[in-house]
Amino acid sequence: MLPWHYAMAAACGLVIAAAVIRAGRLAARFPRHAGAWALWGGVAWESALLFGLYGLWQFAGSFTVMGTSGALPRARWLWDAERVLYLPSETALQRLILSHPMLVQACNLYYDILHFPLLGACLIWLYARHRADYPRIRTTVALFTGISLLIQLIPVAPPRLLPSTGMVDTAVQYGQSVYSWAGGFDADEFSAMPSVHAGWALIVAIAVITVSRSRWRWLAAAYPVLTLLVVVVTANHFWLDGIVAGFLVVLVLVVQRIARGLRSGKSSEGPQIKPVRGDLSMRS
Repeated sequence: MLPWHYAMAAACGLVIAAAVIRAGRLAARFPRHAGAWALWGGVAWESALLFGLYGLWQFAGSFTVMGTSGALPRARWLWDAERVLYLPSETALQRLILSHPMLVQACNLYYDILHFPLLGACLIWLYARHRADYPRIRTTVALFTGISLLIQLIPVAPPRLLPSTGMVDTAVQYGQSVYSWAGGFDADEFSAMPSVHAGWALIVAIAVITVSRSRWRWLAAAYPVLTLLVVVVTANHFWLDGIVAGFLVVLVLVVQRIARGLRSGKSSEGPQIKPVRGDLSMRS
């Protein structure tokens, strides 16, 4: 993964580039390409926002506010709560794939590398082809990620670190752990609640289904379902981690819809000026 300080450096560089382009100097110097400069200025600004958000996500995952002493008891509470709610056993689901090494390794790679590139590709597609819908989805990503980071400051251990679940750390088993580079303790291992992977996958599916007009767009609904299955069978998340992520995405969408309704309501208010009906016969 790109370290947080590199991501923040890239964000700062892109902000400067966007500011220079938007200042109009380049457009004034090359008037024939003013439209292209305006496009690239917008791309630089939006890319800066995404790199900054990614850097903040990486940075927040590098520490915890409350220490790690309560991470395991909170994970145990989630495990017990799922049994009360009659959710399927993560352990039983994982055992279905453990005898298939290629499938397990594919799930590990899916968890490691797929989520952020697909989110980025979705946002690029929206910006390039459906500019009017882009701000809504970008704001959804930013708000959901920000709320998730605040929640993750309270450490919660994943299933693979809770011995009583009987689950296997599949990434460690095949040398594919995203935490092995740390060489020891990594606070990001205790930021399991909620699952940002599952939330981003749901946002991508919502974007494709609501924006695209292709008859195949409904296949995108499989993406968040598959992502939830992967984060569970790799023992990186509980079911409730994904469920809470989905709830937060829906909450953000509802809040945005209410805010848009309030803004449109205010814009429609104001003094109503009645047209003056004069006598048409008085015209000269």
